[in-house]
Amino acid sequence: MKTRAWQLCCVAICAAWLGGCAFNIISVRQNPAHYEAIAGTGASWSLTTGVRVGLPEGKTSPLKTTSVWHQVGRIEQGDVFHTSDQNVWVVASHQHEADIVIRDGRIVGFFLVYERTFAPADKPVDIKTTSR
Repeated sequence: MKTRAWQLCCVAICAAWLGGCAFNIISVRQNPAHYEAIAGTGASWSLTTGVRVGLPEGKTSPLKTTSVWHQVGRIEQGDVFHTSDQNVWVVASHQHEADIVIRDGRIVGFFLVYERTFAPADKPVDIKTTSR
């Protein structure tokens, strides 16, 4: 009898523990994007100050000062720029490799490379650059 009571107690404790470990699944808002690659060499510049871009949900990598960016493509929302100076990620419940999207001198969001989608910024962010 004692063994059965012990087993039931263990099952109850495990169920309570697992129920308390539930986590929220956070998804990055993504919009379909028709990506057009740039043939040859596109625009190139470097950041003169570091930048943080917020998202309505999830978070992003801080963009490093002096990182060099090259235009690699274009989507409806703006020009897509990539850097080899750092890894850029958009992170929620999943981690997505990303490039930045620029329109009118502001970062408006991220192009998620493997998903081929656009994740809009919470607010567009002005950037300061130096031509290369």
